[in-house]
Amino acid sequence: MASGFFALLDDIASLMDDVASMSKVAGKKTAGILGDDLAVNAEKASGFVSSREIPVLWAISKGSLLNKVIILPAVFLLSAYLPKAITVILIIGGLYLAYEGAEKVWHFLFHRNEKTDVEGKGKELSKQEVLDLEKTKIRSAILTDFILSVEIIIIALSTVMDQPLEVQIGVVTVIALLATVGVYGIVALIVRMDDFGFRLINLNGEEDSFSDHVGRFLVKALPQVIRGLEVIGTLALLLVAGGIFVHNIHAIHDALHFMPSLLAEFLSGLVIGLLVLFLLMGVKKLLPQKPK
Repeated sequence: MASGFFALLDDIASLMDDVASMSKVAGKKTAGILGDDLAVNAEKASGFVSSREIPVLWAISKGSLLNKVIILPAVFLLSAYLPKAITVILIIGGLYLAYEGAEKVWHFLFHRNEKTDVEGKGKELSKQEVLDLEKTKIRSAILTDFILSVEIIIIALSTVMDQPLEVQIGVVTVIALLATVGVYGIVALIVRMDDFGFRLINLNGEEDSFSDHVGRFLVKALPQVIRGLEVIGTLALLLVAGGIFVHNIHAIHDALHFMPSLLAEFLSGLVIGLLVLFLLMGVKKLLPQKPK
């Protein structure tokens, strides 16, 4: 009995060692898209009232964990019984990411100076209206997280396909958790940077102290960081989408094989995203308009 128990412990330790070593390999493979995931989700999670940032991030994080709970078993089942469906799902997700990125580029080029009431700017919002706006942005962030999570999990799985099933499950689960805990932990630090800066400014009663300088730098830097993340997040959407198209659609891969990979992925993501955007704009014009 005792020998059997210790043999079980030895098997578990061996399995954990295999999972740890293969997780390092999978981590390197998914590092690029984890960086894209960080940029996109930081941009998605910004723009809320300071007192609501942490509750909103927590809501998105819970949605992200639920995404992983849905995706992980589905990907393992599809990989075993219907592997071609994974490619189809990836391409559909890529179309959505490309559309989101192209829409941001289109808005920046042609509509950035237009005045809109998207966030209720210039008028008082009721508590319910604020919560409704938050829910809309949270749903958008969770949907984008779902698509990026599918890509991350499939890439991680591809690195351990030659390993036993238990190692595959362990490695992919570790990467999936890292994609949520690590990414949203860093996002929380970014969006709370200004509050930390104010704390440093008020740390002591001295004027022009070192903590004051650091605090002011953090407060002034946050808007620039957010704007930078908006740009990086848009590029990340197009690159991730373009990567899906280039690696899974042979016609696109063959047409762009002479280009550097990053350029090919960016161009394919932008062009296909614009095509989807124009298609949806055309459909919207054909549909009857709702009376205001």
